[in-house]
Amino acid sequence: MTLPKTTPPDLETTMKTSIAALFIVLGTASANLPQLSINVRDGNYADLGGLDPSLSWSSSTSAGDVDIEYGLEAEARPTTDIASLPKNVWGKASTSVGAWGVSARAEFSGTDFSKADVDVDAENGDLSLHLEASAGDGLTVHKVEAAKSFDNDGAAITVNPRYNVDSEEADIVVAYSKDGTDVEITASQDDQSITISRQIDDDNRVAPTLASNGAVSVEWERSLGDDNSLTATLKPNESVDLEWKDSSWTANINLPLDGTDIAGTNVNIKREVNF
Repeated sequence: MTLPKTTPPDLETTMKTSIAALFIVLGTASANLPQLSINVRDGNYADLGGLDPSLSWSSSTSAGDVDIEYGLEAEARPTTDIASLPKNVWGKASTSVGAWGVSARAEFSGTDFSKADVDVDAENGDLSLHLEASAGDGLTVHKVEAAKSFDNDGAAITVNPRYNVDSEEADIVVAYSKDGTDVEITASQDDQSITISRQIDDDNRVAPTLASNGAVSVEWERSLGDDNSLTATLKPNESVDLEWKDSSWTANINLPLDGTDIAGTNVNIKREVNF
C-alpha cells in the first residue's frame, strides 16, 4: 500500500498562518490594534532565521475606583502551536488609598500562570516606594526601595535608598540636577560611582562615569532633530556601544574590545509598526 505524498507547508505559509492566528486572538479581545516589532538577532542578515518578530498588545478598563490595564507580548514565528507564542502576559491595577496612589503589576512568562513577577508602587507627592517580588505558593520579596525628591536653591535633588533582599546588599543613589548639569552618585559598602552629565549645547550631551574599582565609561549623545539621536558609550577594554534612533527605527551596535582591538560586532535593528 502506497501512502499519498504530502508536501509540508512552506515557511511563508506557516508565517502567515501564525500571524493571522495571533491577530484573531488579539482582535477578539479588544478593538485596540497590536504593534509589530521586528528585530535582527545577533547581526544575522543571511536569512529569515535572523529575524525576531513579535507582537505586543494592551488595553485598559476600570472597575469602580480601580483602573485596570492588561496586555501580552507574543512571538510572530512559524509554528502550529499557538500556545507556544506568548512571551509574557501582564496585568496592572491602580487606585488611591488616602493620599497615596497605589499600583500593582503582575507579569507571567508564557502561559505559565503558576508564578508571576510582581511590582508594587506607591506615591505620595514627592515620596515614592517600590517593591519587587514573586508570587507562587506565597509572596517572596526581592527588592525594596524608596525615593524622596526636593528642591534646594534651584537644584532638584533625589535621594534613593535601595535594598536587595536576596543578596542582602544595600546602596543609596543621590541625584542632583541644576542648569543643564546632572550628577548621580551611587554608594554601597563595597562600591561607589559617580556620573556627571553635562548638556554642552542644544544638540550634545556628555556623561562620564567613574567607579571606585577604577572602571571608567563615557557616554556621548548627539541630537539629530525630531526626537532622533545617536548615543555612543565607550567602556575602555570592554566595549563600544552605539544606539541610533531614527523615527520608528532603532539600531543598537555592540563592539566588544580586546585592548584596542575590536573583537566582534553584534547588531540589533528594531522597527515599530503600528497597524
